[in-house]
Amino acid sequence: MSVTVFQVDLWIELLAAGLGGLQGALFAAGQHHRRIDVLGVVVIGLTVALGGGLLRDIVLDQPPVVIWMNWYLPVAAAGAILGMAIRPILRRADGVITVLDAVVMGLFGAIGASKALSLGVGEAGALVVGVIGAIGGGMLRDVILNLPISFLHVGTLYAVAAGAGTGTLIVLAGFGVPIPIAGLVGVAVTTVVRLAAVLFDWRFPEQRSVIHRRAKPLIP
Repeated sequence: MSVTVFQVDLWIELLAAGLGGLQGALFAAGQHHRRIDVLGVVVIGLTVALGGGLLRDIVLDQPPVVIWMNWYLPVAAAGAILGMAIRPILRRADGVITVLDAVVMGLFGAIGASKALSLGVGEAGALVVGVIGAIGGGMLRDVILNLPISFLHVGTLYAVAAGAGTGTLIVLAGFGVPIPIAGLVGVAVTTVVRLAAVLFDWRFPEQRSVIHRRAKPLIP
């Protein structure tokens, strides 16, 4: 695949950052038993908004755009503050958080995979970078909150959804589909797979149940 100049419209990147901050703050504000203060909620929002892009650029050995681009931090912070403000008035916050999470994963996955391809990274590597960008913010959020890592948790299919979306983008780009169109399809695939997994309770079997089913007694 030929190397192309990486170009994503600024508004797309800022949309991802703003929605990430909104989703992260909504999630953190709902953790009532942890007694997170206002600053903590904003920090969690920023972590979700900026974490995936930061990890992506570290893996690609590129200057982190979340540091070098002036608008990232203010937009992510504004999203976090908005999320904290509207959390008390949302009756079905969990559903909103799930939808936002799926869309944010799709956006950051598409941005990460397309950036990797533009730098000449192979298809397999671009898939890994896209998945890292998609789930990185949520992973750092869970680490900070001392929660089970979401993409390793039974029934989430985070990595599967991210991989499906970024993989779709890479395949379409390989067939010459313009990156904006391939990216839009990739975002849609990630969002649909993630929401379908929640709606229909799709999950991989838990490893303990697999081991127990296959285990045979040593003494008949």
